[in-house]
Amino acid sequence: MNTDLRLTDTNAASDSQGRTWGLEGNLFWYLVGGLGAAITTFFVLIVIMKAGLLSSFGIALLPVVLVLAYIYGLRQGKPPGYDRDFLERILSGGGFGPQASGTGHSKHPLVAYEDSTPGEPPSR
Repeated sequence: MNTDLRLTDTNAASDSQGRTWGLEGNLFWYLVGGLGAAITTFFVLIVIMKAGLLSSFGIALLPVVLVLAYIYGLRQGKPPGYDRDFLERILSGGGFGPQASGTGHSKHPLVAYEDSTPGEPPSR
């Protein structure tokens, strides 16, 4: 064995999750699932329920549109956990911090006469 060669460990492959069809990481599988649900819905409506071709196609597009809205609205190009944080904020409100007042800014606790007219004591 030639000992003149210098060996260096690298982690170049672990830096990126890759891209498929322009989608980051594993988002491709969400799209495949949406397409599978659309095809299944289309054939169930056509074959089993004997629905019309155009109405079946329109209803079958719904899973694909929802998946694309989720991918491009909440996942693609966003930080990890953005989708979970967004849905949590929608379902349960704000975080654990104090709620902001209606004026858009909080009053300083040492400014006692902010709401009173000059010469009158502050209202409590």
